[in-house]
Amino acid sequence: MTTNNSEDHIYVVLVRALTGLGSFARKITGYEYTHISVCLDDKLDDFVSFSRKKHSAPFDSGFMHETLDCYAFGKNEKVKLKVFKVPVSVENKQSILKFIDEIEGDEEYLFNIFSMVTMGFLHGFMIYKAHNCMSFVGKIISLTGAVPMDKKYYKYDIPSMDRLLKDYVYKEDYFYKTEIKTPDYMEKCSVLRNIGMFFSLVGRLVYRMTPWGRG
Repeated sequence: MTTNNSEDHIYVVLVRALTGLGSFARKITGYEYTHISVCLDDKLDDFVSFSRKKHSAPFDSGFMHETLDCYAFGKNEKVKLKVFKVPVSVENKQSILKFIDEIEGDEEYLFNIFSMVTMGFLHGFMIYKAHNCMSFVGKIISLTGAVPMDKKYYKYDIPSMDRLLKDYVYKEDYFYKTEIKTPDYMEKCSVLRNIGMFFSLVGRLVYRMTPWGRG
């Protein structure tokens, strides 16, 4: 990834996800936002995160450049976002870009679904070359050097990052999609393929947790 921007800010974005999983999580927790990503400039049109690569394939997940139509998908025209504008030095922003470049260029990175689904009681844990949206954004927040963090970056869930960044709120509003930038996002995925991807992901993560799978 390259950038011509010289602004010393990044934008952390909380997403009120319109997926079935997002709706379920809101009913259980009462908390509005269920996904988190990062934008590197104020255009707010390139959301960098770990997420599903297609709407109907939740287990085909990993590093993603999401667009607004990934959030306001299908017939949805708008999505609610909460955006934080976090200051960074030139040097720290370069460190963030390097971190993103390294992950984007490495196809071995997996989606850490184990840490995500156990976040409520295990409070986050790392697996070799694996992230979810929370640990990925937590790492980027740690690289800003602007936000004091009192625990490991991968132990922050989305509500705690919301509280952590309360002094940097930029805007909170509904954002409307104006075009389809990711047309293949809504491609259908069969149940059998989803089952296969689930077991493949779980198997690779379990291997990464053994002494032989840690690089």
